Amino acid sequence: MMNFQTIPIFRIFDESKAKEFYLEFLNMKLDWEHRFEPDSPVYMQVSKADMVFHLSEHSGDCTPGSKVFVNVYGLDPLFAEISSRPYKYNRPAIERAPWGDRCFTLIDPFSNRILFNEPSSS
Repeated sequence: MMNFQTIPIFRIFDESKAKEFYLEFLNMKLDWEHRFEPDSPVYMQVSKADMVFHLSEHSGDCTPGSKVFVNVYGLDPLFAEISSRPYKYNRPAIERAPWGDRCFTLIDPFSNRILFNEPSSS
């Protein structure tokens, strides 16, 4: 049996803004970060449970303004947790998607979008 894990890479331009959004607002943890030299761009991994993202300041790694679709079972507790933390740049709202599921979208400081979707079959 094969197991796969997909890890999206988001382009970032400012390490402190990225950490404010992903670590403070989303309450993800910093797993590791890497630089080739002290003043070179950062590449880091952040995670929350089984959700893992790579964040890169390296030009050419990925395109800013990307979108990732994350299925979540327990949308209301996640939404309540995220909404409880003040973050002046994002005011998410739960919506009914055209395909019938409930979801909400967060936009990071670099125009990357994370759509949290709760399948209606849950």
